[in-house]
Amino acid sequence: MTFSLGSTPRSLVKYNDQSISAITEVGSGAGVTDDMVLIKEVTASSDSTIDFVDGTSDVVLDSTYPIYLFKFINIHPGTDDQTLNVNFRDGGSSYDATKTTTMFYARHNEADTATLLTYSTGLDVAQGTGVKGISPDVGSDNDQSTSGELWLFNPSSTTFVKHFFGTSSVTTANDYMYNFYYAGYCNVTAAIDGVQFSFGSGNIDAGTFKLYGLKDS
Repeated sequence: MTFSLGSTPRSLVKYNDQSISAITEVGSGAGVTDDMVLIKEVTASSDSTIDFVDGTSDVVLDSTYPIYLFKFINIHPGTDDQTLNVNFRDGGSSYDATKTTTMFYARHNEADTATLLTYSTGLDVAQGTGVKGISPDVGSDNDQSTSGELWLFNPSSTTFVKHFFGTSSVTTANDYMYNFYYAGYCNVTAAIDGVQFSFGSGNIDAGTFKLYGLKDS
């Protein structure tokens, strides 16, 4: 039987009445990868910040896509025990969009002696303009870093707030494994046209940042 992904047949599956027995070809298929477009990839190398600004260095962050996805991969600080932060630009040159956010996390240490699941009161923001911490306490050892993602919805809207949410995985300076979950909104009527990542102190020593646009369905 031939299955079609999109308008063009992409895969051929042979099966019996109980299970699939063979797959002879698998293509990408519309709706599988075609709807997520890589806009920009940046490799950090002792950078103080990593900025994604609409219209700069081939970055698109406007009404072209209704949803944008940032992925950060093996982000390593130059200084030990640092928090990876994000902030948003709503016009002008400053990253100071007013935000309200929430965050919780789970943790487990390498010694298998401590676990925790809790809300993080110290990392939420209530109508603040400062940075939002998304990966706290990242260690600078070679086996320590953070990876995760941030989703941003309809940043070009000049009517509604701009929602975002994400998750991050952190290997901390004190050898804990943390999984953070965060969400919030930029409470501004202006469009969000820039997103900036930074550590609380020191440089982003290494790692990869990727920006994707998701097409409207």
